[in-house]
Amino acid sequence: MHPLVHLAIIWAGVFVAVVAAKRTRLTPVLYFLFVGFVLVNVGVLPHESGDFIREFAELGIVLIMFALGFEESTDNFLGSLKKSWGIALFGAVAPFAAAYIIADQVWQDRNISLMCALAMTATAVSLTMVSLKGVGLQKSPVATRIMTSAVLDDIGSLVMVAIVVPIAVGGQPITLESTLVTAGKAAVFFVLVSIVGAWIFPHKPKGWFARVPLLGRLGVRHILTFDDGNHATLAILLVALVVGIVATWFGFHPAVGAYMAGLIVKEEYFTVGDEPTMFDLKKRNVYLETKHIVDNAAFSWIGPVFFVDLGAKLLFDLDVFTAVLPYALLMTASILIVQVASAGLAARYTGGMNFAESLMVGFGMLGRAELAFVVMDIAYVQNRILNAEAFFTLMMTAFFLNIAVPLTISWWLPHYNRALQAAGDASRAPS
Repeated sequence: MHPLVHLAIIWAGVFVAVVAAKRTRLTPVLYFLFVGFVLVNVGVLPHESGDFIREFAELGIVLIMFALGFEESTDNFLGSLKKSWGIALFGAVAPFAAAYIIADQVWQDRNISLMCALAMTATAVSLTMVSLKGVGLQKSPVATRIMTSAVLDDIGSLVMVAIVVPIAVGGQPITLESTLVTAGKAAVFFVLVSIVGAWIFPHKPKGWFARVPLLGRLGVRHILTFDDGNHATLAILLVALVVGIVATWFGFHPAVGAYMAGLIVKEEYFTVGDEPTMFDLKKRNVYLETKHIVDNAAFSWIGPVFFVDLGAKLLFDLDVFTAVLPYALLMTASILIVQVASAGLAARYTGGMNFAESLMVGFGMLGRAELAFVVMDIAYVQNRILNAEAFFTLMMTAFFLNIAVPLTISWWLPHYNRALQAAGDASRAPS
């Protein structure tokens, strides 16, 4: 099949998936995967993608991860960090442990168990926010806690991916020495990116960087606002690719670097001057325009190719499907219980939320989307760490968990509203 014909079929499927997602108010990711699965099993798409589609899909991963990092507000993230760390920690450890134990009992392979656990750790922020927006809670404290906790989970998962994948790919047993070496490389990389974000990117570089002849006078804001910001998208995507390339030098997937690049780029870099002026307002629009272009590329026409191509790896086999269905149901039930319990208890006792809010946080942390599928792609498609059975199990589990998010939120909403109303009435009652 000609690569352009292949791409045209995928884009047609993406459009159908978007329409279906809009009507059902579910994340498009589920439909992208389903489209790939259907098209390859009815013979429309080839079983093996050509180099063009594979590289296009790889670019999609990078753009998706950069867009996810780019949309995070650093100030909101830091402001909610104190009350969200417990949700992130306990809400990640519990599903990680549950998935690892189940996978270890089924396949008895440490590398498979680790990758299954990593895939089931990161929360799908986009799916949860769509579900919360549908019931009018997108700006509630619940949404803020989930967003911050999910970002922490994603960062933690990426660190673990950066550590585990090189060791697993090398075929060597996981030892203390190999883990420390890879962890050290991960630490150096993340520290390097943090230094770039804290001291080099700002409008006025800090520390000894300010004394460097060219660097001391130019920050990233000068580049983004060059020519009235007409080339801001080019500049910002260049940053994502460069940091992604640097990540590969450390032995990590470029998606890890792209996500970190998105986190260190701030909205203020698209403005000029310290006082609010009309020029600043014009540059603020540059930020919105750039974000719109990045999101459009990541979630509308380049990024979806990755998900469709990943779904096309699922060649239907009734025997395999029948064999792994019990494992998928067991993993779904286990993760659902431990995720809601751990995140809910953490929200109650470390985040200071009431029972109704805490349980809503637990339901909101159930989704598994972009990062989970990136982990599956790295582990199954690119490095063959997972076997077909484990891959099928993870895909089915992610599907079931994603379906559970809007269902559980809608089911709990009346209880949540009554609890908030009761709390409001109590606060207004005369003492």
